[in-house]
Amino acid sequence: MILGALPPVARRLHTLADALVVDVTTHPDGRAVLTVRGELVHGCTDTLAKTLAQLPPGVRRIDLRMAEVRFMDTAGLEFLAALHEHGRRHLVPVTATGWTGQPLRILELAGLDTTDPLNPATGEPADGPVDGPPDGPVDGSPGGPDPGLTDPAPAAFSAVAAERAERLTQLQQEVEQLRRAIASRPVIDQARGILMAAHVCTAQQAWDILRVASQRSNTKLRTVAAAVTEGARPGGTPPPEEIRTALRTAVALTTSGTTAPPAP
Repeated sequence: MILGALPPVARRLHTLADALVVDVTTHPDGRAVLTVRGELVHGCTDTLAKTLAQLPPGVRRIDLRMAEVRFMDTAGLEFLAALHEHGRRHLVPVTATGWTGQPLRILELAGLDTTDPLNPATGEPADGPVDGPPDGPVDGSPGGPDPGLTDPAPAAFSAVAAERAERLTQLQQEVEQLRRAIASRPVIDQARGILMAAHVCTAQQAWDILRVASQRSNTKLRTVAAAVTEGARPGGTPPPEEIRTALRTAVALTTSGTTAPPAP
């Protein structure tokens, strides 16, 4: 298929918070260069989708320049997955190169190619031919390729994609755990302060009280901390009986210096 020359064009698309900026430049040879700046966080895939939708007809190759991306979380991996899917659906080679800093480290943790995570270990190189195979026989054989032979690249690429999807899920779970930990930190610190004031103990002892009470009541530590904080508030609800009992035991064990026995 012969494509007409594309007029040079440059556009910039911003997210609402300007966390991500994509400069798009197309060239007469059908190549689109996307220079990505900012952060690959929540919403970046939507920005990418809008950018790709606005590319002019006839684009035969998409090259992303990632050197100015300063931060990414698991949304950045979804960004890459969307790029790969776009290239697959439109039969257009897509590259994403120039990674540095923290985003480069995320690619390493995800087990992706840090030079170009969109270039699978198997299959055609990113700078390979754009057009499909020529019509007619291949290698001079009268009937073309042997119909009994199958191309192993799709199956191999599917295996790579499945592995990446699994790693993406693991990273998403880790990020969610970190978010929960960050969200629960203030209430834990408040509970430690309350225990330090109530029992004249150190910050470490207050932490040990929460930890032991959590173990003995079989309750998450942040739930114990929330109960302590709520109980200390004027008009607040006292902790449930099992947490109160566990707290009394934890205070006695911790402030006396006794090693806490395992919870029954």
